[in-house]
Amino acid sequence: MSRRSDFIKTLNHQQPENLLLDLGGCPLSSMENRSMEFLLDYLGYEKEQKYSRLPFGRVRRIDERILEYLDIDTRSVGYILRPEKSLYNAVSEDEYIDEWGIRRVFSGMYWETVSSPLKGATIEDLEKYEWPDPDTVSEKEIDRIVESAQQMYEDTEWVICGEHPVYGIFELGCWMCGFEDFLLKMAIDSEFINRFFEIVLSYQKKIIEIYYSGIGKFIHYTSSGDDFATQESLFFSKDMFRQFIVPYFTERIKYTKKFTDAAFLHHSCGAVYNIIEYLINCGVEILNPIQPKAKGMSAEQLKDGFGNSIVFHGGIDTQALLPYGSKEEIEEEISRVISILAEGGGYIFAAAHNIQEDVKPQNLVCMFKAARSAYERLFAR
Repeated sequence: MSRRSDFIKTLNHQQPENLLLDLGGCPLSSMENRSMEFLLDYLGYEKEQKYSRLPFGRVRRIDERILEYLDIDTRSVGYILRPEKSLYNAVSEDEYIDEWGIRRVFSGMYWETVSSPLKGATIEDLEKYEWPDPDTVSEKEIDRIVESAQQMYEDTEWVICGEHPVYGIFELGCWMCGFEDFLLKMAIDSEFINRFFEIVLSYQKKIIEIYYSGIGKFIHYTSSGDDFATQESLFFSKDMFRQFIVPYFTERIKYTKKFTDAAFLHHSCGAVYNIIEYLINCGVEILNPIQPKAKGMSAEQLKDGFGNSIVFHGGIDTQALLPYGSKEEIEEEISRVISILAEGGGYIFAAAHNIQEDVKPQNLVCMFKAARSAYERLFAR
């Protein structure tokens, strides 16, 4: 059975012949900073590219030699698009203003938001703000992404993800206004929040049409990212999520589906158990990253609560297990998670977020080798 057939079975909650393995198959299952270089060194491969820093929201493509060695089923195309007409300005190698006017500085490991252009803004300020112009996305850039997607779709057996071309609405609001200011506005200024989301949704829909009209028929799933929770709880109440975010997120997914039959993956870190039902109703078909140390996100609880309603993606701890676990501990935990989440389909194997530099290369190799072995042992026919 092909990888793509296994993907369809997984989506339909049928037991696939082989467990789908993902590394870099979406922008939330990749490798950060120099972690890929460390893995290349460990495997004895020469580095073909010099390390380069990517802007916020972009992840590097995993070296094909690594993907083949680990027998990874997924590949990805696309990225967050930046219109040519926007507030973008490169200040220095370590600092830039992005297309939304957010100032970001590189801290040595990540890009940090240091200035939020709409902090303290009023609804009148929203009407006057210089928003990025989605109509000025480069046609040549879109053509290159489409060409890559088509080549991969026609010439390979991989399961292909079209990475999301836009940010989510909640996190973008927090970056532009500051977390405290935006969360306060959600509590006391619904008019501002709704108008902000209307503007962002309008932008999203224009980019969605441009992007998915091109790649939509060449991908099997697509992604979105918007963190709705901390490790202990949601950023807001369930009622606020339903009131403010559900209508706009539902419309985004519905509009995306006009241009592609691809399954919709959503990424949110943290303790999102209490809104999974809403995410399903919005149209989310695959939930990432299944952060096992977050409250309520254990494999058992997720499978019991929503195992027949949504596909789980991730679930292998990146906070303690992969950086610090022994080979035996990694193999034991992976076997346990697979035995729960992969039962009856509905599970794509991956780490619970992008691999950081503190994960030993040998642990990463162990992780994927153990996954193949465990699934064959548990579910071989």
